[in-house]
Amino acid sequence: MKNGNIKDVKKELLSNNWYTLHKFTYKYQRPDGSWETQEREAYDRGNGAAILLYNSKKGTVILTRQFRMPTYVNGNEDGMMIEVCAGLLDGDNPADCVRKETEEETGYRINNVQKVFQTYMSPGSVTEELYLFVGEFDDSMKIGEGGGAEDETENIEVLELDFVQAMDMVASGEIKDAKTIMLLQYAKLNALVQ
Repeated sequence: MKNGNIKDVKKELLSNNWYTLHKFTYKYQRPDGSWETQEREAYDRGNGAAILLYNSKKGTVILTRQFRMPTYVNGNEDGMMIEVCAGLLDGDNPADCVRKETEEETGYRINNVQKVFQTYMSPGSVTEELYLFVGEFDDSMKIGEGGGAEDETENIEVLELDFVQAMDMVASGEIKDAKTIMLLQYAKLNALVQ
């Protein structure tokens, strides 16, 4: 770590169940020069990548719908979320990851992907850095049904939506996933889909 305002970092493992949760205790130098002890927890699930698939001729996008337990316990009545295709890097480079996840989750085999953002989605508690991509698809690229990898219990529903409808779903609150909103807005601002 390179921040000179941080020293004496101690790391304690709190959980290693699904991913890892660590507690960090450290000294932080305040603007007045004094040092204070701080404690924070950080959830580490690895880095990930996500992609918005779009078809400029048809004016559609491919999104997914699946159950997300954390949203369910935080007031999302049915726990279902509409999202762009995404997954953890698991040792892959980000572009290879989105190509693999696209095939598993949506059934489309795409080659050309364009990275548009690299972001921390919840930097106060989650270590994950997310690489965001866009990629154009057409019907000839469909090689399977999608739905996710058999061994990952994802139960993903594939949605091909009119782009205007998807943007309306953001406005109405039906789409609440941040990475999906960011990529849809990117597509709108850059006129990828009309």
